[in-house]
Amino acid sequence: AQIVYLVLLGTVLGSYALVAMRQQLGQFVRMLLLWGLLFTGVMAGWGLWQSVMLRSITVQQTGEDAIDLRRGRDGAFRLTLEVTGREGMEPQPIHFIVDTGATDIVLTRADAEALGFTESDLAYLGTARTANGVVRTARVTLDGVHIGARQHPNIRALVNEGELHVSLLGMTFLSRFSRIEMTGDRLRLEY
Repeated sequence: AQIVYLVLLGTVLGSYALVAMRQQLGQFVRMLLLWGLLFTGVMAGWGLWQSVMLRSITVQQTGEDAIDLRRGRDGAFRLTLEVTGREGMEPQPIHFIVDTGATDIVLTRADAEALGFTESDLAYLGTARTANGVVRTARVTLDGVHIGARQHPNIRALVNEGELHVSLLGMTFLSRFSRIEMTGDRLRLEY
């Protein structure tokens, strides 16, 4: 629907410009080509920037008994895990920030929806104190969290009703590791 809207808007604007500049058609075509190339360059630059940023913050090595993470440019340790939300659903990749200040796994509303928990399924009965103030939370049970060949079944998590831009991997889950070691910009999680 958005593409149709953008095509319609582009057609209207282009038609107006064509009628307004019909006396200078050659100049209009050159300007249109220039703006098209400029727009394409900006979009390519944005995509490249996103790719570089994602690579710089999600570098991880998963071994049999350990996970090594590198601190991202934003200062956070990020980890992508395969998570099964509701029983019988396919695992989904969920991006987490390792957060020793969070007690539980805390999901964004978008991640909860990707895992099969719709807004109508969620009962926001709990609260949590965050850096942004008090937010309401809904408790869910994840069918499984997968790290390499290891699967952790029936994991309790919270869904944050507030504006959370990435899900959090809190201490309840991190306590499953026998050792957590941070050295410089590296974080090692050992079983």
